[in-house]
Amino acid sequence: MITTDQAPGSPCWLDLGTPDVPAAAAFYGAVLGWEYESMGGGAEGDEPGGGDTGGDFEGGMFKKDGGTVAGLGSLTEEGARSAWMLYFAVPDADAAARSVESAGGTVRVAPTDLADWGRMAQFTDPLGAQFAVWQPGSTPGFERADEVGSLSWTELLTTDAAAAKEFYGGLFDWRYTDMELPGGGGTYVLMTPAGLPEERMQGGIMQMPAANLALTGGRPYWHPVFHVADCDAAVAAVTGNGGRVQMGPDDAEGVGRLAVCLDPAGADFVVLTPAPPA
Repeated sequence: MITTDQAPGSPCWLDLGTPDVPAAAAFYGAVLGWEYESMGGGAEGDEPGGGDTGGDFEGGMFKKDGGTVAGLGSLTEEGARSAWMLYFAVPDADAAARSVESAGGTVRVAPTDLADWGRMAQFTDPLGAQFAVWQPGSTPGFERADEVGSLSWTELLTTDAAAAKEFYGGLFDWRYTDMELPGGGGTYVLMTPAGLPEERMQGGIMQMPAANLALTGGRPYWHPVFHVADCDAAVAAVTGNGGRVQMGPDDAEGVGRLAVCLDPAGADFVVLTPAPPA
């Protein structure tokens, strides 16, 4: 489970870069019940995440029941696709950047202070998946997690699970548990932050051929999983508000009912209604 204690190596923030901020705000409001609070235009560094922002940057925060769940910003990076960016908590963003480079990854956005909120950096792993880290200042991260309308899981789709395990294990000291999928569907790798019990599993790694990663032209990528009360109703809201469904809704034994979706700008995410406790 994902919590709001922002333990080192755990997910602590996510934000969406989109070409149309008002449209994205309306879409996720309809699908996830989020409220959007605009921060207006501003100079670089006015919003956690968002990559390379300029003076015409537009963005703000998504909230659910009064608690911040994610960020939203205009997509300004040349050639970038609309996508969710996942952030993992670290005690030292500069040390994380050095570790990424020494392990063959790339620093996309160098460690940067965002006012007194914290220090962030964005990276690309050696296989091509983009992710970010957050060194907290006055803002530890999101205020709601693992409840309806918030982040409940993270997932990496990659072409080489063994290499991904080595890279992220070295960077975050994650612990891994391999789980065989039913019907010969392959191995799903469960990941847990260092020093935390198995119930704090926060996500999974799934290996698949590049041909199955058409959304990014074969490049590995991370995407978020959002907890919803009714997966089918959420899917209806996705398609009814200009989004698309890539897969599902399907029932996954011991997991719940889920669907892989795209928002109107093509950013991917998963909606999941968890299975009742055994």
